[in-house]
Amino acid sequence: MQKTKDIIRQVKKIEIGTKKLVDGFISGNYRSVFKGQGIEFSDIRDYRPGDDVRSIDWNVTARFNQPFIKEFIEERDLRIYFAFDFSASGSFGNFVEKRFRAIELSASLMFSAIRNNDNVGLFIFTNTVETFIPARKGKKHVLKLISALVSHKSRSKMTNIKKSLSHIANVVKRRAVIFIVSDFYSDDFSKALNLLKKKHDVVALRVNDSREISIPDVGLIDLEDEETGEQLLVDTSDEEFRKSYIKVLSKKEDELKTLFRKNKIDSIQLFTDEKYDVPLRKFFKLRQKGGVS
Repeated sequence: MQKTKDIIRQVKKIEIGTKKLVDGFISGNYRSVFKGQGIEFSDIRDYRPGDDVRSIDWNVTARFNQPFIKEFIEERDLRIYFAFDFSASGSFGNFVEKRFRAIELSASLMFSAIRNNDNVGLFIFTNTVETFIPARKGKKHVLKLISALVSHKSRSKMTNIKKSLSHIANVVKRRAVIFIVSDFYSDDFSKALNLLKKKHDVVALRVNDSREISIPDVGLIDLEDEETGEQLLVDTSDEEFRKSYIKVLSKKEDELKTLFRKNKIDSIQLFTDEKYDVPLRKFFKLRQKGGVS
């Protein structure tokens, strides 16, 4: 079991590691792509050339015989939830665990959220939701969420995204932004995803390892399913096997992309051996264009 001081050290390391990126481009881009719940009236001011004529307050304009503009401010009050897959496949990684990369990426978005005074909450799931922390504001709360991720010990190795998303849909009643953080290796969850998307702004945050999408020619090796423990001896020097393996993975990848596109869900895909600012930049650029390529 992890000691408290080890957990604090890891949380601090993640905070420091994400600070530069958050201080840089993330915070501004975050605000531009995740809008508040509406707008509220702020003030009246003189009309200036270039102002949108649709904002003219005609009652005040008629009263003073010169044009005046209504000013509005954005009502943020956003709720951001991270639905984090903690099944055993997250422990895989050639250089670093997929789970750690996912925590880093999630943390950068969490810190951006609190900079914009948004509420941030967390679900940790495997084949069921194991932990739920309601959305709150503030740095102290975000550090609590990161600590929960760093210290969590799963009760199950399995994944059931369908069941977990259905549970989350029942818990989160108000419209929210929900990041699903997973490698998405799970049985069919399309219906649950569709129902969640109907009410919320859903973003898929995918973390994978390059070794999952290709097998090097290294002779006989044992492949083990992290979740079921099932082992299989394969001959990686067999070219037909490697081609077949890549074909199966390509099909699954195409199906997942089609599912996201069909449900108008934007996605961020990060590989463990790359810096996470690259996929974030691509994501923000996509969202600013309207999302879902």
